[in-house]
Amino acid sequence: MNLFSSRKNDEHTPIILPNGEQVPTETEETPERDNSLTEIIRFSVLALLIVIPIRMFVAQPFIVSGASMDDTFHSGEYLIVDQLSYHLHTPTRGDVVIFRYPRDPSKFFIKRLIGVPGDTITIKGSTVTITNEASPEGFVLDEPYIKSMRTTGSIEETLGAREYFVMGDNRDESSDSRVWGVLQEERIIGRALVRLFPPQVIDFLPGAVADQLSNP
Repeated sequence: MNLFSSRKNDEHTPIILPNGEQVPTETEETPERDNSLTEIIRFSVLALLIVIPIRMFVAQPFIVSGASMDDTFHSGEYLIVDQLSYHLHTPTRGDVVIFRYPRDPSKFFIKRLIGVPGDTITIKGSTVTITNEASPEGFVLDEPYIKSMRTTGSIEETLGAREYFVMGDNRDESSDSRVWGVLQEERIIGRALVRLFPPQVIDFLPGAVADQLSNP
């Protein structure tokens, strides 16, 4: 048998050596690397088109830092912030909101809405009273989440359109509207929608007590 025959082997026919050993012929494979790379690029672009609008307009993660909302929230807890609802309705008294700090918009704060547009908030000692058109005689907020609130004199603030008054649940350790004034609506990012971490405190609308803070 002439191993050096000029006849080309069929691509599926192995070469047989004199000792009987078979050597399979190499077959030409269609390269798939370019197709795989194209699919990865397409998937990445599609993922970005989905994720970016969600992060910008619907929801985004937020990690609590600091003690201003103890014991409702603790430092290190992982929240999902609802950014969509306030495009459909205005914030409600009692909502836990995330917003840009008025004195440094690069920082994000988490506090509770105590006063909404049209309210007059009066703080005397540890008592918070709300006066508005629906309650011209005023009503005292029932705030079961507050453990203590040091007496700091009297504060009175009347809110105009798109103005809110916020305070931390840990009143003695919170920098809030008592210190730096009212919060403009355009600085509000959204409300706390879901607490995801740690697992033992997972819940929906964490810290929600809006019904208890509504007008009586």
